[in-house]
Amino acid sequence: MRARPMQSATDADLRSTARQDAAVGDTGQQDPRIPKYYTVKRQLLDLTVTMAPGSPVPPERELAQRYRTSRTTVRQALAELVVEGRLLRMQGKGTFVAKPKVAQLLELASYTERMRTHGLNPRTQILDIGYVTADEKLARLLGIRPGGRALRIHRLRLADGEPMSIDTSHLPARRFPGLRKELQRHSSLYETLAEVYGVEPAEGEETIETVLAGPHDARLLCVDVGLPLLLLSRHAFDRDGKPLEWAQSWYRGDRYKFVTRLRRRPPSTGGQAEAPAGGQARGASRGARRGASRRAGAVSSPSTGGASPAR
Repeated sequence: MRARPMQSATDADLRSTARQDAAVGDTGQQDPRIPKYYTVKRQLLDLTVTMAPGSPVPPERELAQRYRTSRTTVRQALAELVVEGRLLRMQGKGTFVAKPKVAQLLELASYTERMRTHGLNPRTQILDIGYVTADEKLARLLGIRPGGRALRIHRLRLADGEPMSIDTSHLPARRFPGLRKELQRHSSLYETLAEVYGVEPAEGEETIETVLAGPHDARLLCVDVGLPLLLLSRHAFDRDGKPLEWAQSWYRGDRYKFVTRLRRRPPSTGGQAEAPAGGQARGASRGARRGASRRAGAVSSPSTGGASPAR
């Protein structure tokens, strides 16, 4: 599966980082420009890259004695490795070597499809589902009138039983009658739209930001409060260019990294931009939708009103 070589590359990157860091200050003397905790962090990285994922890290007291430093310094080094996703701290159990991050391609695919690609078993837990009244911004994003109804779906995403992300999706209610009940029988939203309504997402716009986990999100994701999360906001359209979904997903920063393939655009000839595949009409349609999306702005969930709300 494609996930395995990505994980191997991650392990190799960590070992390379550890070797490069260890090469600094090999004289045994502490460089006064380097904080003590950072030196301990490099030593811990050197230790943990040789350990299997899930292996327990020695207690702080033992590490402090091994590296001849204070427990406060060890604690700071461990905390930074947890934030970077290299260690996993479980309250009441200890600190463990983390699994490699899931290297996720940026593509218009469902969560279920993505996790299966990595050989992981996806599961979705619906936290809340119901109808909300669309304000002007949400109405513009969904192509409905202000005051119209939108279906709001709030879900917790898991892989192999581990919480990975929190999702909030909005869809035009009149376009998908009975969707609320259909989702009780289907685990994937996109599969439900395709099988029951004959609608599939064809293109979309996605933005990525960083936010910090609040108490509610931290509890759902089983992480520390303040852990960096990756907030993805997606505006999806069907093949006819009609708005299909406005969604926001909060991914664990310690378990995810996103990958995209870049392609250099050929220089324009004759002072005119080259028309995209599909003709000028299609390009103009995309431009109009993108303009509408930009005017709408990065809208957070209407029922919460924040970038990282208590959901």
